[in-house]
Amino acid sequence: MLNKLKRLDWGIIIILILLMIISFFVVRSATIGFGSRYENYDWKTLFFFGVGFVAAIGSVFFDYRLLLKGWVYLYAVGIALLIGVYLFGAEINGAKSWFRITESLLFQPAEFMKILLIFTLAAVIGRRNGEPLTLTTDIVPIFAVSFLPFMLVMIQPDLGNAIIYLFIVLGMLWIGNVKYTHVLIGLAIVIGSLVLFVSLFNTFNDEIYQYLKDNNKVHWYQRINTFINPENASDDAKHQSENSKAAIGSGGLTGDGYLQGQSKTRGLIPYPYSDSIFVVIGEEFGFQGAAVLLLLYFLLIYRMIIIAFQCYDRRGAYIIIGIVSMFVFQIFQNIGMMIGLMPITGITLPFISYGGTSLLLNMLCIGVVFSIKAHQEKYELAV
Repeated sequence: MLNKLKRLDWGIIIILILLMIISFFVVRSATIGFGSRYENYDWKTLFFFGVGFVAAIGSVFFDYRLLLKGWVYLYAVGIALLIGVYLFGAEINGAKSWFRITESLLFQPAEFMKILLIFTLAAVIGRRNGEPLTLTTDIVPIFAVSFLPFMLVMIQPDLGNAIIYLFIVLGMLWIGNVKYTHVLIGLAIVIGSLVLFVSLFNTFNDEIYQYLKDNNKVHWYQRINTFINPENASDDAKHQSENSKAAIGSGGLTGDGYLQGQSKTRGLIPYPYSDSIFVVIGEEFGFQGAAVLLLLYFLLIYRMIIIAFQCYDRRGAYIIIGIVSMFVFQIFQNIGMMIGLMPITGITLPFISYGGTSLLLNMLCIGVVFSIKAHQEKYELAV
């Protein structure tokens, strides 16, 4: 038992403690003055971190290869949850993405499906044992098992998490030794699809707007149209994007000071404790505060990549790269949408935003990394 604990990556634990401290104070700043409903979000964040640390450190005693052995069942559970939430989930902000456990406690299966998809892809790619992936026996099955959860999440609709699934697949295909010809074909398909989407969106703009309006999904039209056609978007649609950039810019080099941000107290930024929390950091701590946060993220990703390089079991390395791909895209997307580089989607900032399911999932992913590092004996469990 002590040998397993000695294999913990204490560098990652220290980084997570620093992120926890940042999250606590920024969530407090983002919720202060918003009424009793939000007054305990900072302490709830500490609670979720505490549970997450217990789960992450406890994972060092669990052999991750047992989950690889049962990847089919894990995948089936994830798909069942996504179907269940679409049929019986609670609708919040126009999306059926949550199971309501209690009045204030929600569970989001799309978050949980991320780690299940990573294990599924690691098991499938691991069968090649480092050999180049083939189109028919590897890449097609990989996209097949990824397409189903992608579509189930899209119809909720949850564009943010659906896109994360795609980046997990791309990252794991790359480390799984995909052929360059297949990469070029994939890039051509992606670029062609994006060009076709933009063209069709602009051609049938009015029809798309009317359809989404009739189905109470107009907020999705506004988000996409604001990014593709910012000059034609309505003032209401540009509200969050423009105010976010203005608030971050007002922070300058050193920021306005802790608890001094005005955008959240004036109601200019929606969900400042969750999706828009980077605005609070930029406004109150400026470029210096944002740079410190990005440095911590860089060190966290760096440590995980080092562990991946040290793996004897290729499947362990694939899992870590899948987790890294997930974190990197979430960080880029969340910050990018606040500074106008990416369309606005409902993606939280890892380890900083308030959100129980998201935070616990992220800590569980760290626990998987710890388990992989602790179980790199020179043998593999039969799969």
